[in-house]
Amino acid sequence: MDIPAPKPGQVLRYAYLWADEHAKGQEEGSKDRPVALVLNIHTVDDQPRVAVVAITHTAPSTTDDAIEIPQIIKRHLGLDDGRSWVVLTELNIFAWPGPDLRPVGPLSTDTVLYGYLPAGFFRTVRDRLATNIRAGRLRQVKRTE
Repeated sequence: MDIPAPKPGQVLRYAYLWADEHAKGQEEGSKDRPVALVLNIHTVDDQPRVAVVAITHTAPSTTDDAIEIPQIIKRHLGLDDGRSWVVLTELNIFAWPGPDLRPVGPLSTDTVLYGYLPAGFFRTVRDRLATNIRAGRLRQVKRTE
């Protein structure tokens, strides 16, 4: 399976662990889903770590919680036609590549990468995520290896 070097803006398939699930003691995500890689984190031991945010079909309770992905971007990535949002209130942090990356489709074992968010849309995601970080509205789930 092809696992590319991590780059902000990538959309990957990943077993995302929601913060509420983590708070209940779960260690594994209950569903593989698309996620957007938002940050490369370089640690003291040079082990690459990344931060990803979930992409979901569940509409947010407020516009500060998520940003809707335009259909043209979803088609570009090969995602389904349903409405989807990038969640801006929580993220998973894990060592790259980690055990929770998944092939993009049931018939494809070639790659974990759907593609890249367009630069302008990614900047909007990044900036709104930064706003939530500054406001103390971001929950982080640090995944184990």
